[in-house]
Amino acid sequence: MIAAKAQDVGALTLDWQGWLRVNGPRLLLFARQQTRNGQDAEDALQDALVKLAKKVDEGTFVGGQEAWMPFLYTQIRREAIDRGRKDDRRRKREEHVVEDAKGLETTESGNWFLDSNADGEQAELVEQALKELPPKFSEVIVMKIWGDRTFDDIGKALGISLHTAASRYRYGLDALRKKLAAARIRGDI
Repeated sequence: MIAAKAQDVGALTLDWQGWLRVNGPRLLLFARQQTRNGQDAEDALQDALVKLAKKVDEGTFVGGQEAWMPFLYTQIRREAIDRGRKDDRRRKREEHVVEDAKGLETTESGNWFLDSNADGEQAELVEQALKELPPKFSEVIVMKIWGDRTFDDIGKALGISLHTAASRYRYGLDALRKKLAAARIRGDI
């Protein structure tokens, strides 16, 4: 019984390898058409193949080998869409962080507290607004802008993930911007 099952697995592996050798290039070409770059295409194809292999191995795949191609085309398309959305969200987050950092720069160096030409009143307003923020936001802002540290460094220093550090930075800048709105309207900043 065990020997027969081992032979079935060996035959399936040979069938799988042969099938993949024949159909792999056209699947990769399709993946390249669906994704933004070659690396994403290879990743999307690999993820789709892994999902198919798991379903076949678990016995949950409906249909035989003739249904593999339609499943893979659909799965590659889904993977490509997911990767594109993920890249777009990451790009927007990164642009938002850069814009926020630029929005706080008022001097050429962008460092109010170290620049001898900085207006003392502006520095006091920003410092006061930072003190009024919850500490979890203000510490990340200070470490990022005036400490010139990466989100990864900040996360390690505070014992949080770099993504948490980045989101605290964004939320903190939004709160800081709201606190400084009146000063901006008056022209103090």
